[in-house]
Amino acid sequence: MDFIRIGEKVISKNKLWSQIEKILEYRVKGLSQQEAARRMSLDRAFISHLERLGEVHKGHRIAVIGFPVKNKAELLQMLEQEGVEFTLILSEEERWAYVGEGKGVDLFNKVMDVITQLQGFDYLIVLASNKRIKLFQGIFNLEVVGIEIGRSPIEEDRMVDIEQVKKVIQTLKKSGKQEAKA
Repeated sequence: MDFIRIGEKVISKNKLWSQIEKILEYRVKGLSQQEAARRMSLDRAFISHLERLGEVHKGHRIAVIGFPVKNKAELLQMLEQEGVEFTLILSEEERWAYVGEGKGVDLFNKVMDVITQLQGFDYLIVLASNKRIKLFQGIFNLEVVGIEIGRSPIEEDRMVDIEQVKKVIQTLKKSGKQEAKA
């Protein structure tokens, strides 16, 4: 154990780091600051201050989901070049494989895992049918930017306008920089 004395108090550094790691685990899993604070019997403001102390990445985080995409490799390459942190791009065949694998509970768990991961982003770009875009906009409490690649139901891979998606990403990044300056 690594102890330090502060006045009359003896502080365990190991206990302190352990509690901080637990808070961060809750946040990474998608819990709100308020929920993590409640579970740890802390004030939400403490968690906000803690996150601000350790913050490295400034600007807005962007995620992109798209299906069914014909020019997947080209799209993924551009998304990587633009620094998009989360992508889920599927062809029609991959989409059905994703849905068809395992039991219903497995699909539910996979979908819930994706939803949890996406909660930490500022923007979600959805490349899908009109109905799927509306579904994502209804689910998420973050800015969902829809780029329609066809009317529902889409039953075959569709070409995505790579330049259009790139322009949207760059616009979102610029708006994030402007907000950070304000």
